[in-house]
Amino acid sequence: MSDPIQLNDRLSTENTPRYFDIVAGLFVGIYLISQISSAKLVSVGPFVFPGAIVIFPLSYIFGDILTEVYGYARTRRVIWVGFVSAALLAVVLLIVQYLPPAPNWTLQTEFEALLGIVPRVIAGSLMAYWAGEFVNSYIMAKAKVWTGGRMLWTRTIGSTLVGQFVDSVVFGVVAFAGIVPWTVIFTLAGSIYLFKVLYEILFTPVTYFVVGRLKKAEGVDVFDRSTDFNPFKL
Repeated sequence: MSDPIQLNDRLSTENTPRYFDIVAGLFVGIYLISQISSAKLVSVGPFVFPGAIVIFPLSYIFGDILTEVYGYARTRRVIWVGFVSAALLAVVLLIVQYLPPAPNWTLQTEFEALLGIVPRVIAGSLMAYWAGEFVNSYIMAKAKVWTGGRMLWTRTIGSTLVGQFVDSVVFGVVAFAGIVPWTVIFTLAGSIYLFKVLYEILFTPVTYFVVGRLKKAEGVDVFDRSTDFNPFKL
């Protein structure tokens, strides 16, 4: 198969990608799963994590793949789809929580204890996700142009160092301030950040493999040379 064609952002949007919907769907699905699993805090040695730590870092890896292969413009749309989907999840859970329980259903207290916090967790996650993912995608796209598409590992790790820092701090403060002590929040944010960065580093070979296969399969390699990086422009 021939080498991928380097496209600017305008031309790339005129092609119909073969696997974009699959990657985008997995990205959004992973993010939504992480919203529910974030309701529980788990302890691993001296570290404290939300339950979503087992899957959420994959959303940043998928974000890296989307930006590297399909460009910032398409990734921006996917980020917004995830944002709206998670907001809808929060609204539905909130409505269900306050609907009167059936007389023979005795699990209202357990439901509120487990999922009652989820709307707030999702509020924190929405803010963290929005800021972190756009920072991550912006750095990925800009650095790709600066490096001429070389040294993918510098882009994936560098964007994660900044994006995950923003994500971890915003999530910890918004989701758990007033619920758990500040020492726990700082430990939580620091633990999440360190784990996510390590996760990204360890998965770098996988990212390289997936990016390489997708570029060959799609026949494109998008460079955001003239992209409008306004996150509100869809």
